[in-house]
Formats: sequence, C-alpha cells, structure tokens
Amino acid sequence: MLHKRWIATGCAVALAGSFGLMRNVAAAADLAPVGTTAPNFTLPSQENKPVSLSDYKGKWVVLYFYPKDQTSGCTIEAHNFQRDTQKYEALNAVVLGVSLDTVDSHRSFCTKDSLTFKLLADPDHKVVDAYGVPIKSFGPVHYAERDTFLISPDGKVVQQWQVKDIQAHSGEVLAAIQALKK
Repeated sequence: MLHKRWIATGCAVALAGSFGLMRNVAAAADLAPVGTTAPNFTLPSQENKPVSLSDYKGKWVVLYFYPKDQTSGCTIEAHNFQRDTQKYEALNAVVLGVSLDTVDSHRSFCTKDSLTFKLLADPDHKVVDAYGVPIKSFGPVHYAERDTFLISPDGKVVQQWQVKDIQAHSGEVLAAIQALKK
C-alpha cells in the first residue's frame, strides 16, 4: 500500500511540478510504520502551550495531520472529531490535530468553530517529517497531506490512515480503538 502511494505521490508531484502548480517538499513518502514506537514531539497548541506526545502516555492518541485551518474539508474533519469527543474520552483517547499553520491560525479556527481538542502548530514541519507525512505546495502555500496515526497507550503506532473519506474518518478511528481494546 505504501508503495502504491509513493508512486501516486511521485507521479502527481512530477505532473504538477511540470505545470509549476505543486511540488513535493517532503523528503520521504513512507509513513511511520505500524508496530514502531511513535516519534515523541513537543509542539505549541492553539493556547500557545507546549503539548508533548509523552503527556498522553497511558491513553490512546489519535494524531491527525491535515492541510489547512478553516478550509472546507479540514473544517468537516475537525467538526466530526469534535462531535465524537465524548466517545473518544470514554475510550481513554485524545485527539490531536497537526498542520503547518501557526498558533494564531489554530486559535482563530478553534474559536470560530468551537473546537475544544488540541490543534498543534508545526510550521517548521518537524513532526510532519518525523511521521513521514508528505508535504505539498500550491504556489507559496505549503500543506501536509491528510494522514492519521493511532498510537496505543504504550506509545506504539498501531494503525495509520491515508484519509480519503473525511465524513467517515472519525467513525473509522473509533471503531479501530474499540477493536484493538478487545
């Protein structure tokens, strides 16, 4: 599956690059492998407070990467995670969103859309790179692809998604946690 994505990403980047519309600025197209220890990180949230993966040891962590604050698809995805917040809490899980946007952009997004979970600012794409999430550019705008990692309470990557259906994604993640807890 990763091989097919690499080819698709490479072809799309080559084609878009030939038109000057988009280029891949990520070094790797391979996502953090299932079964490995999740790379630790510390990033500022919309509250401008540092959040580390290690803060959530003993919890399931849904680490989702998304392209851009306050865009239609990203807003739908965030609203679905927000809608399901109590379901995640009941499963001892936390949702953390990551994009290349700034703390100020996240603060505005959370305020405008009543989001209460943490959105983490990664404008230098350190965490995006650590997890192998491809970065694309459309003119001067850089963005991370839509990928999600499920991290177990002991800090292992147990599942990953290359998100295609933003409407169903939160439900898929909840179902995966429920299945893995059995």
